[in-house]
Amino acid sequence: MGEFDAAGELVMGGLLGRAAEPHAGEGHGHGHGTICLNCGTALIGSHCHQCGQSGHVHRSLGAIGHELLHGVAHFEGKMWRTLPLLAWRPGDLTRRYIAGERARFVSPMAMFLFSIFTMFAIFQILGISTPTDLDTNSMKPTVALQHSIAKTEATRSSKAAKLAKLDAGDPDRADLQKEIAKADRDIAGFKAAIAQMPAVMRDDSDEIKEVHTGWHTLDHGIEKWQKNPALMLYKLQSSVYKFSWLLIPLSLPFVWLLFFWKRQYKLYDHAVFVTYSIAAMSLFFIVITLLSAVHVSPGVLGTLATFVPPVHMCRQLKQAYGLGWRSAIFRTSLLLWFILIIAALFLLILGLLGIMG
Repeated sequence: MGEFDAAGELVMGGLLGRAAEPHAGEGHGHGHGTICLNCGTALIGSHCHQCGQSGHVHRSLGAIGHELLHGVAHFEGKMWRTLPLLAWRPGDLTRRYIAGERARFVSPMAMFLFSIFTMFAIFQILGISTPTDLDTNSMKPTVALQHSIAKTEATRSSKAAKLAKLDAGDPDRADLQKEIAKADRDIAGFKAAIAQMPAVMRDDSDEIKEVHTGWHTLDHGIEKWQKNPALMLYKLQSSVYKFSWLLIPLSLPFVWLLFFWKRQYKLYDHAVFVTYSIAAMSLFFIVITLLSAVHVSPGVLGTLATFVPPVHMCRQLKQAYGLGWRSAIFRTSLLLWFILIIAALFLLILGLLGIMG
């Protein structure tokens, strides 16, 4: 069912992007009538100047497929004008959108929604996810040592049984005796390691430790994590893309810090920069994932993953804000450090949401 879920996420991302995208500049190229069927206004073009509805409406099953394709990929031109610029001249795209060229390009939020949902759909199709089949008992050091003791004792018993069946002069007896002696030493070492552990690490009971922070919701959330960390990790994993929009407001203050003394740049400008940048990185991760799926060398993928994102951000900064190369490189270096802080804050918020949700 993972492929069906992924297909659903892909379509949902496209439809959400369509909902966030202004319906303009897409030139349907169909004929139209003389009266708007929505509000009754006389038409003077392909669209109603009163309510914006197209003068040509579809009434066929094929039209449903057309709308679906349009929703997923903005099939009639805007996506194909936006993607090349987003990949190679992201700063020009940012600057031109801010300057008012809105009808030609997919809006930042629509691009963000489409890319995020597509990325997680690809991950789901290829079975890429964080591990959720956690065995909490195996995380306890004493349990691991006890498993090693049991395994070694079983091996020793097998060797001892073989030794008992051999004749006194059999040449294999010496080797078996050495292996049994080694097993005895290993068992003694494991038991000594358990004895030397602090008492808190030797507590292997399954009893859930109560937490009292004074905040009932937080205490209850921590208890849920203790009881079933695998389920909680799954919930956290499934909510990452739903709350990915948080990356935008989290990033805004840090981008503002790079230009706070330049009053010609407003928060809106920084929001467009951030949103297009996140969308570009999401599409880049899709490319890396697909290349990995066709067994491209890990060295090549590692090189791309290391150098492409900072180079892309540097180009976007330079082009969008009219910077020189030195200034763009310096700000990119700061932005890379800021990204680590933003990622930590994002994961912290997700963790709190998981505990409290």
